[in-house]
Amino acid sequence: MDRSVVTQKIIEAKVRNGMKWSDIAKAIGESKEWVTAGCLGQMTFTKVQAEAAGKLFDLTDEEMAWLQIVPYKGSLPTAVPTDPLIYRWYEIVNVYGTTIKELIHEEFGDGIMSAIDFSMDIQREPDPKGDRVQVVLSGKYLSYKTY
Repeated sequence: MDRSVVTQKIIEAKVRNGMKWSDIAKAIGESKEWVTAGCLGQMTFTKVQAEAAGKLFDLTDEEMAWLQIVPYKGSLPTAVPTDPLIYRWYEIVNVYGTTIKELIHEEFGDGIMSAIDFSMDIQREPDPKGDRVQVVLSGKYLSYKTY
């Protein structure tokens, strides 16, 4: 068994039971964005969070233990994503990555935006021309130090 097996079991239970990520997140006690990432194998659950997931998805003790193991983050099945939605993010970074980098450096200096001290919020934004996806990413600024 490995984490991908647990992820597949979670997805199957979610579909079978008609669950929504927002409801799963409420039961686990974190944001829908973080819990979804965790259920998809990208975050480490605490024992309490893993037990809550275990109740929701009927997981064994071993499966709950896998949720508490630090995962190999950012692991996609291919180097360039083929899923159309994920590929759009890849495309956004390819097109706007240098712009984002320049504007962050101009505003903050030489450093990075943390993906560890980080939050994300995804909402629907009504628009008469067609609803829009609003994504807010918030990461702590970390400057490079000299030594």
